[in-house]
Amino acid sequence: MNEICEKCGLPKDLCICCEIAKESQKITIKVLNRRFGKHITLISGFDKDANIKELGKILKKKLACGGTTKGDEIELQGKHKEKAKAILMKEGFKEELIDA
Repeated sequence: MNEICEKCGLPKDLCICCEIAKESQKITIKVLNRRFGKHITLISGFDKDANIKELGKILKKKLACGGTTKGDEIELQGKHKEKAKAILMKEGFKEELIDA
């Protein structure tokens, strides 16, 4: 028997909570300088409902870079501000709510 989602009341395989969360999140993308002139791209503003680890894997794979997820933030090695915005839009986040 399928488990039922507490938020939307649908079975887990038909759950739409993640899709609803993607459409209402205010995402910020920044490029920061670290030690020795290294740059990182910091993506923050995710809700607790979003699967941040899975999204981090997708971004690292498509951008061919390293990175990590810390709390509700994704850190990517290098300057990937515009490319990360394009990938987030393809994943279902609204362009108006992505501050790059």
